Amino acid sequence: MTRVLVTGFAPFGGETVNPSWQAASLLAAEPPAGLTVTAAELPCAFATSLGALRDAVRACAPDLVLCLGQAGGRPAVTVERVGINLDDARIPDNDGAQPVDEPVVPGGPAAYFSSLPVKACVAAMRAAGVPAAVSHTAGTFVCNHVAYGLGHLIATEFPHVRGGFVHVPWAPEQVTDGTAPALEPATVARGLRALLVAAATTPADQDLKTPEGTTH
Repeated sequence: MTRVLVTGFAPFGGETVNPSWQAASLLAAEPPAGLTVTAAELPCAFATSLGALRDAVRACAPDLVLCLGQAGGRPAVTVERVGINLDDARIPDNDGAQPVDEPVVPGGPAAYFSSLPVKACVAAMRAAGVPAAVSHTAGTFVCNHVAYGLGHLIATEFPHVRGGFVHVPWAPEQVTDGTAPALEPATVARGLRALLVAAATTPADQDLKTPEGTTH
């Protein structure tokens, strides 16, 4: 059995739900065959999110780590290719912190690439009927903080682990005017089950050679 840790965030910005945690909970309740999935909720806070992630990795001892975050306005489940060593928050986090132009890890490398087969993961979700895409920016808020922090944890403390970050769209209940894109958490979870199977069976260095580059 492949052990998987999936994380989602607590609600933030005045929201009452976070679809990343909704999807993570659904994955843990109904994992793909051959995988055991543990879900952990991370605080949406720069100061404490990486400590919570480290604790969850130590407790779960996973083979794979999939961190999820909310990307309101995106129409698809997006697999992040890279996390950058930069915190630049346009709004405060749940603790009221708003770092500007600060590194995630002082002295750390500029970026960490996902150690998941990002294109194979996207292809698997599309095959499951879920809109998906490769993303080349995880932003500079707490999501990127965790995306980069996960890469740093893997590089420095957990070299046997593979992992990456995925953004999910708003849940329908968050879109009050009906104009922004949204996906049901159950649909997101269906796509993520296919992603996890692809990630568990495809080494990152054997990813699909298909064009997924975007200019914006």
